[in-house]
Amino acid sequence: MQIGRYKLVNNLALAPMAGVTDLPFRLLCRRMGAGLAAGEMLTSDVRLWHTEKSRRRMDHSGEPEPRVVQIAGGDPEMMAEAAQRNVDAGAQIIDINMGCPAKKVCNKAAGSALMRDEPLVRQILEAVVKAVSVPVTLKMRTGWDPEHRNGPSIARMAEAIGIQALAIHGRTRACMYQGSAEYETIRAIKQSVSIPIFANGDIDSAAKAKHVLEQTGVDGLMIGRSAQGRPWIFSEILADMNGDRSFVPPSIEAVRDIMLAHLRDLHAFYGEEAGVRVARKHIDWYAKSRASAPALRQAVMQATDATTQLDRVQAYFNALAEAPEESLSSAA
Repeated sequence: MQIGRYKLVNNLALAPMAGVTDLPFRLLCRRMGAGLAAGEMLTSDVRLWHTEKSRRRMDHSGEPEPRVVQIAGGDPEMMAEAAQRNVDAGAQIIDINMGCPAKKVCNKAAGSALMRDEPLVRQILEAVVKAVSVPVTLKMRTGWDPEHRNGPSIARMAEAIGIQALAIHGRTRACMYQGSAEYETIRAIKQSVSIPIFANGDIDSAAKAKHVLEQTGVDGLMIGRSAQGRPWIFSEILADMNGDRSFVPPSIEAVRDIMLAHLRDLHAFYGEEAGVRVARKHIDWYAKSRASAPALRQAVMQATDATTQLDRVQAYFNALAEAPEESLSSAA
């Protein structure tokens, strides 16, 4: 799979998620098999880039190529300037967000709200493509609501303007994350354009990945929420794609080691105080559906320093490793 001049190592991508896909998590998912990982959504209002949050989102230190920056906004000139500044700072692919359904984004005529205004979409895409020399990609939904699934028409417009790849979440903005992803529109989009397409939405196993590829005919898959607490899902899907039946989910001990390394990276990236806070949600995800997870949650939430947090997590997973197998819940 190729985007512009960049040939990806495989056709699996980590979906950009605000508050989740920071540099430590992107690096982890790339090590676990993701062929592409976009940074967290960055506002196109450069006046807000002085904040600590924005500076961290713009940090791509040590990240393998291609480095992808996703920008969001509703003003063509601001989007063009944001794209150019990020390219100057080292971005190798610019991704335009037209998929985020959050009210605070849509209320500013950005994210998936743009799908209601195709003339504005055209202006933004043309402005960004013209402003930079690197590939520009687009992440969007199937439409604004079930009565207005205009994904195919926007996809054709995007291809004509010069967008070099699309990622489609299989829900409309009105559907948020409710119900099941509908892949029929993604298939229709794939059939209407020749540029690479990633399908996104509800891909939580190798079997589901195979099903989505067969149902849509897309070039690649983009995985978001299913990678939270389970970054090895990329390795699992890749093994299945390659016909490798030897893959087994990581043991409790392996999950413990992956998790502890991830937490240490978060502490280093954010600093101890902020890193401990950010780590809590990841711990929650790693422990989801495991035995005594509520007890871990309570203990970890009380930890205010990195050493205590790491010690409590390690003690919890050590206890799981020593427990009788039949007493443990599935890690899925």
